[in-house]
Amino acid sequence: MSRVAQRIKNMASEKTAAETRLHVGFVADPFAVRDSLGQATGWMEGRGICQSDRDRTELVLAEILNNIAEHAYAGQDPGPVEMWLMQRPEALTVQIEDCGSRLPGDSLPPGNLPSHDTALADLPEGGFGWFLVFSLTEDLTYYRSHGKNIVHFRVPFEDAVAN
Repeated sequence: MSRVAQRIKNMASEKTAAETRLHVGFVADPFAVRDSLGQATGWMEGRGICQSDRDRTELVLAEILNNIAEHAYAGQDPGPVEMWLMQRPEALTVQIEDCGSRLPGDSLPPGNLPSHDTALADLPEGGFGWFLVFSLTEDLTYYRSHGKNIVHFRVPFEDAVAN
């Protein structure tokens, strides 16, 4: 293969890789979270990911990103958040990083469904979000490295085939 042909092949490969990835950097405040969710859902729609897969992914992202905005930078100015989405044939792979406070116990909350055997007015205010995140994702991990919280997970496609 000639050098020109190899260069064209490499450029096509780089373009394909770039089209299957999204990187969004923003500050952890509610308005920026909303905008980043819009970017992610728009990108997923542009990639041909079906509505139900986009909805599930958006729900998981909203739970995690809103937790970062509310808790990771509590008592301080909103700090940076970076989010990467990678489209695979069977799932979206997501990584989110922030420089906020570490999670209590350096681990994810258990993700158990809070007790709901009570009157509607007595239901707990929180606790359902992590249950949803655990229910809708695979390979959910958290770790802290170089002063950053890193959450990584996959959202499997319903039909395991993306366009």
